[in-house]
Amino acid sequence: MAPTDNATGGRTPNDEPTVYLTVTQALVRFLANQYTERDGRRTKLFAGCFGIFGHGNVAGLGQALLQAEIQDIDAGRQPTLPYVFGRNEQAMVHSAVAHARMKDRLQTWAVTSSVGPGATNMVTGAALATINRLPVLLLPGDTFATRVSTPVLQELELPSSGDITVNDAFKPVSRYFDRVWRPEQLPGALLGGMRVLTDPVETGAVTIAIPQDVQAEAFDWPASLFSERIWHVGRPLPERSVIERAAAIIRSSRKPLIVAGGGVIYSQATDSLAAFCARTGIPAGHSQAGKGSLAHDHPQSVGAIGSTGTTAANALAADADVVIGIGTRYSDFTTASHTAFGNPDVRFVNINVASLDSVKQGGMSVVSDAREALDALALQLKDYRVDEEYATRISGLVRDWESTVESLYRSADSAVDGTLDQSRVIGLVNTLSDPRDVVVCAAGSMPGDLHKLWRARDSKGYHVEYGYSCMGYEIAGGLGVRMACPDRDVFVLVGDGSYLMMASELTTAVQERLKIIVVLVQNHGFASIGSLSESVGCQRFGTQYRYRSASGRLDGDVLPVDLAANAASLGVNVIRANTESEFTSAVKVAKASDATTVIHVETDPLIGGPDSKSWWDVPVSATSELHSTKNARTTYEAWKKIQRPYLRPTD
Repeated sequence: MAPTDNATGGRTPNDEPTVYLTVTQALVRFLANQYTERDGRRTKLFAGCFGIFGHGNVAGLGQALLQAEIQDIDAGRQPTLPYVFGRNEQAMVHSAVAHARMKDRLQTWAVTSSVGPGATNMVTGAALATINRLPVLLLPGDTFATRVSTPVLQELELPSSGDITVNDAFKPVSRYFDRVWRPEQLPGALLGGMRVLTDPVETGAVTIAIPQDVQAEAFDWPASLFSERIWHVGRPLPERSVIERAAAIIRSSRKPLIVAGGGVIYSQATDSLAAFCARTGIPAGHSQAGKGSLAHDHPQSVGAIGSTGTTAANALAADADVVIGIGTRYSDFTTASHTAFGNPDVRFVNINVASLDSVKQGGMSVVSDAREALDALALQLKDYRVDEEYATRISGLVRDWESTVESLYRSADSAVDGTLDQSRVIGLVNTLSDPRDVVVCAAGSMPGDLHKLWRARDSKGYHVEYGYSCMGYEIAGGLGVRMACPDRDVFVLVGDGSYLMMASELTTAVQERLKIIVVLVQNHGFASIGSLSESVGCQRFGTQYRYRSASGRLDGDVLPVDLAANAASLGVNVIRANTESEFTSAVKVAKASDATTVIHVETDPLIGGPDSKSWWDVPVSATSELHSTKNARTTYEAWKKIQRPYLRPTD
């Protein structure tokens, strides 16, 4: 029987009606009927499917998506699983992940590729999703299940095993992996994958590999497989005794400090955090993922914390006697490689939906949804407030840091004819953007400067991927943000290094008529790694875009790379801006436009942002003939002396 809409192939042994479809036709129909629900609000789990077709998926999943699209349009409705043609497999995953982050992990995309290089291109995206605890469904094609014509094009052959393909590379970077060798295995694989995607504790990349011959195979499916299915996303409640214990520890503190992570935002606990901080006077610093959890002008907001933190947050961290981690993974940048919290008697109270994170730093574990735990703590601590001396110190440190930021922003206002530096570019974008606009970044020196300097005005206005800090995420991620929030302008801040890694999705933005504003900072090399290289005594080796000179070294003239021309060739509007007045005008033009615009600006890579008075542990060579390396080793050893394990249990 030909697979047509609502075609029935008979009945199951228990007399349930069946539907006769190929494996991938069944897959598409199933995905279109998945929903999440939290707090009574239902959301479609899959916004659509990104894809690049090759021989491993074009006749299977490609045919199924085409058929579904035609059927929906012929029926007078929008496609229930819209297809978007991407330009790079890794980039498609980044777009899907960025979308999921903006939707608080309640909605994501499926992403399909062919076999071989198309599939392995997605592995980096899978790692990024899993490390950041963000859901994405990956559907790589696979080699023949029947092995009828092995080896097929792009197949990996191993003399030691006949059942391994390149898709096995997804296993260590996926939260769930399955390979569908037979049609009967599809329902179990799909249900297992949906469980992981919708679980805030388990979520990350889900990979379901489907051999290309299996994709096209037909089967009688139980009709119930295609019923609307709602996946409840719960809010785990804290145990009463645990909250009482946590409250007692906080009440005993004189210098408490909150570290707000991305979990605060995903839980939609920002209002609860703001109210808790206002009531208790406890200051809150934030990780990269947590920036925006408290508005920059909230009296208890002390800004970024850790290696790229503000001097206010880091000074408070150094003396804190109780650190309250809320929805944070405590990455090395957040803890300044275990040097940020300097009080020898410091204790930790960790609120996290994942027990993996709640036990870090030897902390007291509060396994709970962030919003539920904050509201419960607020009731327990309604008679608690930090003393006046501590409150005065908090406001003084914040005032000093704000003065530093304001001086950088003011200098941007006055340097009418001067070359812009990166801090000035950030200041101008922050000032000229609207409160609900979103800034997107991922790698290089800009994430650190943004973490310190950006004044977040909206909980979704700051989107910096710093779990994997993947070069090339920026433009693809910006596209995903715009897809998730078409009512917000999206500013993608990207350096020349990341741009050269992956600018391809500018063409996808043009194709989909999606507007993003890309601020392309040209500093002729890797500014971030150049600075790091210098700090570890490596003299910015291998970080600048220069000709190889007669000496054999890369120290010749700057390469004549014209990234503005490259961007224009991809179909977007391009504006070159070299001064503040030109840049200001360019931003205004870009915001008024309905199309994607790239603003190309040259900056000086040797002018950095303000010092965080903090550290990041990057080991320096223990022996060297270079004076620069010897000096760096001396500095490194001084910091190592104050590094702490944070193993003492909190009681």
